[in-house]
Amino acid sequence: MKTILNIIWLVLSGVWLFLGYCVAGVILCITIIGIPFGIAAFRIAVYALWPFGYTTVERRDAGAASCIGNVLWLVLAGWWLAIGHIVTGIALCITIIGIPFGIANFKMVPLSLLPLGREIVPTDAPFASR
Repeated sequence: MKTILNIIWLVLSGVWLFLGYCVAGVILCITIIGIPFGIAAFRIAVYALWPFGYTTVERRDAGAASCIGNVLWLVLAGWWLAIGHIVTGIALCITIIGIPFGIANFKMVPLSLLPLGREIVPTDAPFASR
């Protein structure tokens, strides 16, 4: 079932969200300071391409650096990526078939706003990072 959902997701919104995160990652990697943010963008890009079967969990070892990084991320790229998820989610919720995919987009908004200090894990092991 995850495979079918991922294929439908890929066609409806996955490719565009993936490309958005990749563009953000390339732009952020231009400077040395932005490389950690670019890596986070590429990590989320893969999650945006195939989200079903994965979830995000909070990393307990994330400290003040991830908090400061999240503030910088929010200013540099987070708002634009969150707006992309919200617009795509609204567009998908117009049809009955697209509602689950729209909800999945809305669930990705917090991750797109504050990605540092979070880890993407398979759904069969959501507590593996603890």
